[in-house]
Amino acid sequence: MKSITINGSQRESVGKSSTKALRNAGQVPCVVYGGDKPMHFSAPELAFSKLVYTPNAHTVVIALDNGEKIDAIMQDIQFHPVTDRILHVDFYQTFEDKEITMEIPVQIVGTSKGVLNGGVLKRPYRKLKVKAVPSKLPDFIEADITPLGIGNKLYITALENEDYKFLHPDNTVVCQVKRSRNSVVADEEEEEETEETAEA
Repeated sequence: MKSITINGSQRESVGKSSTKALRNAGQVPCVVYGGDKPMHFSAPELAFSKLVYTPNAHTVVIALDNGEKIDAIMQDIQFHPVTDRILHVDFYQTFEDKEITMEIPVQIVGTSKGVLNGGVLKRPYRKLKVKAVPSKLPDFIEADITPLGIGNKLYITALENEDYKFLHPDNTVVCQVKRSRNSVVADEEEEEETEETAEA
């Protein structure tokens, strides 16, 4: 999985006044959990653009101005309800020998014959929750819809991988091709053509 580096400064003061001053200066207050104790730091709001405003999943390297580097994943983010500015970010520290849970985007590949015949592709899940050690986390999960006809479903069991495990039930439907009005007309026309051929 691709990693993004966030350059930050460790925070000693974590009160409301210091937090407000940080935000006024274009900085985002952050916390890293998962280590010996929570570690507070701040980073420029622009540093989060490639991490937050993207459909892709990334791990993070937090590079502090004291030379310390921390591997982590973003766990939670808070936005201002009016301006949508980033107010606070929580990270969780990762270790190479410890499994972590992360939501990974689903990437559709192939062309469904059901969709070509007028069916509609439905995607209940744009992301799937997986568990793995950091080095085994995928950039995305590939879902091949080529075999799907109208009425067919692609279950999560078809996407299983030995590098990671899904935290969803086996009967989870990742995508399906539903019948549409166009596909019903296409089916009827095909049936009529078949009957005419048989009569001839």
